[in-house]
Amino acid sequence: MIVPMKKVALVVFDREREASLEALRKLGVVHLERKSVSSDGLSSVMELKTQAEHALGILRNAATKEETNTSIVQKTEPAALIQEVLHLADQKKQEQELLAADIKELHRIEAWGNFEPASLEDLKKQGITLIPYELPKKVYEKLDPSVERIVLSEDKTIIRCVIIGEPIPGEQPFVLPECSYAALSERIAKRKQTIADIEKKLSELSSQMYLIERKLQRLNEQAEFEAAKASMEVTEDTPPELAISWITGYIPADMAGKLKRAAAEYGWALIIDEPGEGDAPPTLVRNPAYIRIVQPIFDLLGTVPGYHEYDISMSFLVFFSLFFAMIIGDGGYGVLILLLSLYFGLKGKQKTGKFADGILLLLLLSSVTIVWGAINGTWFALPYDSLPGFLKALVIPPFRPNPALAPKEAARLVQQNIKHMCFIIGTVQLVWAHMKNIKKALPSLTSFAQLGWLSMVLGLYFLVLNLVLDKTAFPVPSFALWMIGGGLATYFVFAEQKGGNFLANILKSFANFLPTFLSAVSSFSDIISYIRLFAVGLAGYAIAESFNGMAAGLPGGIVRILAGALILFFGHGLNLAMSALSVVVHGVRLNMLEYSGHLGMEWSGVKYSPFAVKETAQQ
Repeated sequence: MIVPMKKVALVVFDREREASLEALRKLGVVHLERKSVSSDGLSSVMELKTQAEHALGILRNAATKEETNTSIVQKTEPAALIQEVLHLADQKKQEQELLAADIKELHRIEAWGNFEPASLEDLKKQGITLIPYELPKKVYEKLDPSVERIVLSEDKTIIRCVIIGEPIPGEQPFVLPECSYAALSERIAKRKQTIADIEKKLSELSSQMYLIERKLQRLNEQAEFEAAKASMEVTEDTPPELAISWITGYIPADMAGKLKRAAAEYGWALIIDEPGEGDAPPTLVRNPAYIRIVQPIFDLLGTVPGYHEYDISMSFLVFFSLFFAMIIGDGGYGVLILLLSLYFGLKGKQKTGKFADGILLLLLLSSVTIVWGAINGTWFALPYDSLPGFLKALVIPPFRPNPALAPKEAARLVQQNIKHMCFIIGTVQLVWAHMKNIKKALPSLTSFAQLGWLSMVLGLYFLVLNLVLDKTAFPVPSFALWMIGGGLATYFVFAEQKGGNFLANILKSFANFLPTFLSAVSSFSDIISYIRLFAVGLAGYAIAESFNGMAAGLPGGIVRILAGALILFFGHGLNLAMSALSVVVHGVRLNMLEYSGHLGMEWSGVKYSPFAVKETAQQ
């Protein structure tokens, strides 16, 4: 559930601003209102924070498995470590730029061979002028025969030569290098060695990056403190000893007493009120442990419901578990996930004393997958007829092939029943969304609009069965059309009944006819969208079946056993990985788009993050 919030305003003497903020941070219950502020203190902390983040990124890139032991290098002060890392990184960058320039120069002079550029200057002092040129063949052939020259090398297009005496008019001489080819090669080797030495040093220092991580945590706290300090407003035209400052924020309603006691202890003036219409309180979701296991998914997606929106944790967990099972689709895969989850869960429990929420979620998802595989007879995509008798007995009649029918017809009926189940699940979830909307809208007349939309969704369900599954088996009942039309009409009548003239509100609602009509059409496609549960599950089954066929088709002998085992291991492993990706794409989508869309959720919330001393910074 989303915890109710109170808006608070804290007023203190300005001379006690820092001390009050320190006390408020230790209290750790107030989520401060975010403001765009600046100050010298904040700028200084942010600059240090940027340096620390840059240094940490450098060390993470330089880290190697051999340098993970923190005892390899003697510990140093984080500030000194950060500066050393940044200095080494700058030095490495400079060396890399110089190296690139030297390599480019080496390629430029490579065709001239190894010579000392200074020797040409020495010859010039002795009265012998030698001017090097790289001339296109056409230009070289047009040279006056009287021009003395020495050809050094040539290729298909260029002739390298030395002209004795005067330069060639209109032609640019070859620019002499700073040093000889050999000297430049030696310098390149030294630069590469310098870069390697720097990289080795950074790799060694990476064993201490935990110091920078802790420093960064403290800097984040300091930045938060400085931002809070800068955001406190101060009375103007007041003597310094009488000036007061104040700051606003939000606190969970059940923690208001704790703040009141602190205010009495420190002599703060405190105002606690309900959030106003224009306020944006943070969202704190607090659920029992059996529901909280779904939170890792929301954390992974980075989604937070708005304060005035719904907490769908429970319904998300129920439907996502079902979606996961239908997309993975195989009881054998469920067993594998269950065993892996238990293995990693027990390893983690040895350190923390409990199973992590993510592991508990996987245990639930894998268990539901095993149940789904059992009731539809899917175990590593083995044919139904080859399953042991006790596994066949677990298959429920709608998903059990009818032996009296031809195999293809029996399989078609099973698939049709699974599709039918997908549409039932989709309709139930969307109806549940509108039931929540009705409850929220009561006692307003707009609740009838949600009732109308619920009626329309139920009517569209029968239309979907007729159009997608089988027109003969699922004729559209006459009451379904009345439910669709009547539901849409009810929505138009009551959608804007938020007070005022009843007829004027109806006209206002009809002004949005086109968007509303398109939303109704979208509801039809939303129900159809749930067929993806069947389609993705069927695709996974087909892939697994193909790998089974490949393994079974190998020639006999020990080679068949080994090769078949490899094919099955990698084939089913790949299929399981792709199915897991499909869960993220499709299973999450049905909850976050179709279901949440009918709830009217925008996921625009800000997570409750109290101004507090973080535990990680105290380590």
